[in-house]
Amino acid sequence: MINLAVLGLYLLIGFILKRTGKCPENSAQVLNLYVIYAALPGVIFSKVPALEFSTDLLIPVVIPWVLLAFSAVFIWLLGRAFKWPREVVGALLICVPLGNTSFFGFPMIEAFYGSDAIVYGLLYDQFGSFFGLAIYSTIVIALYREQDNKPTVASVTRQIVTFPPFIALIIALLTKSLVYPEVFQRLIDSLAVTLVPVIMIAVGFQLKFRLPKGSKTPLTIGLLTKLVLMPLITVGLLYGFGFDSTLVQVTIFESAMPPMITAGAVAIMAGLAPRLSAAMVGYGILFAFVSLPIVYQLLQLLSAH
Repeated sequence: MINLAVLGLYLLIGFILKRTGKCPENSAQVLNLYVIYAALPGVIFSKVPALEFSTDLLIPVVIPWVLLAFSAVFIWLLGRAFKWPREVVGALLICVPLGNTSFFGFPMIEAFYGSDAIVYGLLYDQFGSFFGLAIYSTIVIALYREQDNKPTVASVTRQIVTFPPFIALIIALLTKSLVYPEVFQRLIDSLAVTLVPVIMIAVGFQLKFRLPKGSKTPLTIGLLTKLVLMPLITVGLLYGFGFDSTLVQVTIFESAMPPMITAGAVAIMAGLAPRLSAAMVGYGILFAFVSLPIVYQLLQLLSAH
């Protein structure tokens, strides 16, 4: 609980700094860029060499895609049943399937499972959430937003292969058997320890809680699907693997993360119910401070039987 309290205080620091008016408007973007270009690659190079390859590593790679397919169909069907406006359906199609598995997930994994478990979160995030953001969200925007410039295979591919953490992950996997020079090892270790505080302060900067009129039902259903239904489905999918494995627990834990901040930003920029998208992210993070400890305790009970 102390680790969770520290995360909450980091979040509060960012929230307060934003509202003092003393920081530049782009402070959150600057912190995000630092995480993407420095801290996260540092974690990748620090943790990936210790990764032991096995077929079980496919679990955090495959599960996010199964959940994405299920949640996308589920939201689409709900949109038809409730006759939600097109922009609301588009916003939920982006915000519900894509979880905050890095900017919020990594600090939470470290708080509950320790820093060594982040490597499983990296697999879930990079091969699941990130590819989902790059490919799936692009398709949703193309279908639900009126735009002149349609995304192309080349533009999506370029977005993926030039993403710094993805490049770092590929290099780290290719050089896994090598011993890093001491100066490089010290560099990546020092960058890695900055990941959690910088990420959480950046998240605090970006929190928004204004609830748009008439969106209470889609917001409630969207968050219940993301925070409750998706981890329960993952528990069912992985029941045969047992729950005493850290890899399995982290995979389920990642599936319970709130909506991704970047996904919310993408939906906002695409004009898909901007205030609902912002509320999904803001309230999602707030409620996750309650739901994630419950998920963790549930997993400990399951692993004990």
